Amino acid sequence: MKKLLVRATNWLGDAVMSLPALREIRRAHEGWRIAVLARPWIADLYAREDICDRIVVYENRGRHKGLNGKRRLARELRAEKFDRAILLQNAFDAALLAWAARIPERIGYARDGRGLLLTNGIPVPDRGGAPAHQRFYYLELVRRAGSPAAVSACGDIRLDGAEAAAAAGRERWRRRGLPVAPWIGVSPGAAYGGAKRWLPERFAAAARELAGELDAQVAVFGSPAETTAARSIASAVGKRGHCLAGETSLAEFIELVASCRLYLANDSGPMHVAAALGVPTVAVFGATDPSATGPSASWAKVIREPVACAPCFLRECPIVEPIAHPCMRGVEAARVIAAARSLLSVRRPSSAV
Repeated sequence: MKKLLVRATNWLGDAVMSLPALREIRRAHEGWRIAVLARPWIADLYAREDICDRIVVYENRGRHKGLNGKRRLARELRAEKFDRAILLQNAFDAALLAWAARIPERIGYARDGRGLLLTNGIPVPDRGGAPAHQRFYYLELVRRAGSPAAVSACGDIRLDGAEAAAAAGRERWRRRGLPVAPWIGVSPGAAYGGAKRWLPERFAAAARELAGELDAQVAVFGSPAETTAARSIASAVGKRGHCLAGETSLAEFIELVASCRLYLANDSGPMHVAAALGVPTVAVFGATDPSATGPSASWAKVIREPVACAPCFLRECPIVEPIAHPCMRGVEAARVIAAARSLLSVRRPSSAV
């Protein structure tokens, strides 16, 4: 049986947006044994999807750290005797690792100086060479590598087993001694930088208003580094607010989010997860472009202020006067509340696409 290694993307949002390509890879390699090489913080998402036979964890902060760790990982992969590698990650490191593992066929975009390490270096699509959204960037790689992927037909992205995840999430609330439903999830963080983050007090205002209307509890999620902001939002919401920042693994987070009635977020990995679980999601965009990285779901809404400088793709906003961070400060809580109300009247999807 032939063996395929897929080098996964590193970040949560990219992982969700790459799922259509991974499903096409699975379909096009029927009868192959497929392994996905993924960083620890993203492995739980890939592991729950029907895209591969096993996950190989790239422990870049542990046993695979540094040059000696990369050599160790290359030896481990070489022992697996993979026939082909498909690199969804763009980095030079991904191609170098596949080359060092002596995988005879190495497919990926020819970028970041790694073309000579690939046996099939795929040209990066020119502007207009593929639809703008990031999910099509990954699908186009698969198509150009020889798979007849239905790129233009890729619609909403869904995670597998959303209904089962929601049931598991309700059980998690119960074990915490909290109400089972309804819940509003909030993710005020964004990994790329402060320019992507809406004001915490406005998240709190929107969540507080909507929680009152739905008689709901509010769960504020985030990484350990986002705990301060998450606590401030939960406190501002009042007795309905609960801070879960730094308290959940990715697997636990997915289940809790799946049980939510509504989700409020910035352009972030949690935004993509919530939308892909079929949860009505309102996303606030500023520095980034929703046509490229917006939620891939018809049951999600993007709110943004059309200022001249957006999207700027900067980590931090350089504008101080007359209004600092105009793309985010221009979005009032009332707009997010109105978008959420309109989504709540839409039937939640029940099957994956």
